[in-house]
Parts: sequence; structure tokens; C-alpha cells
Amino acid sequence: MTAVETYKNLANENLGDHLMAKIDVKRKDGESFEVTVREATTTTHTVKLANDYYQKLTGGKVSPEALIEKSFEFLLERESNTMILSRFDLPLIGHYFPEYEKSIVKRL
Repeated sequence: MTAVETYKNLANENLGDHLMAKIDVKRKDGESFEVTVREATTTTHTVKLANDYYQKLTGGKVSPEALIEKSFEFLLERESNTMILSRFDLPLIGHYFPEYEKSIVKRL
């Protein structure tokens, strides 16, 4: 097995671990959502999603909760739930991961 194949296998194993995460999204108020991620460690996050950003990414085709859940799946492919900020506005993901918006639109 080459080094690249080994890396891909390790990446897929880690990805599989994060796909096992349970993500619960609940609306707190108009633009705020509480997200609970259950993995080895359970974390809770407060996410703000402005309607204009929601419309930009989804065109209203999926619920805000679905957008946030898919966004957390995206994040969990890149970092553990304990590394995700406890409070943030959804557009902040794109500052850390420039491919976020293109990727999330394809996932919806």
C-alpha cells in the first residue's frame, strides 16, 4: 500500500467516525439555533443564521435546520465536535473553510 492509499484509508476511517455523530438542531428564536452533537463527547453550539444567508445558500428549498445539520456534517468531516466553536454565525464557516458555500449547496 502506498503512502497516499494509507492516508486515504485513515481519512475514510476518521470520516466514518464523524458520520456516526448524532446532530440535533432546534430553533431557539428567529435566527438562533441550538445544535447538539453527540459523539464520544457531547457538545452544544449556538448558531445564528440570518434569513438572507439562508436564502442565498438554499433558495428556500430546505429548512434552516437542514442547512445547519448539513453544515455540521461538513464541519465534522474536517474537525472533531469539540473543536467547533460554541457560538458562531453560519457564514463564519466560510472564513475557515473557503470551499464551504460551494460544498454545502451541492449537499442540499
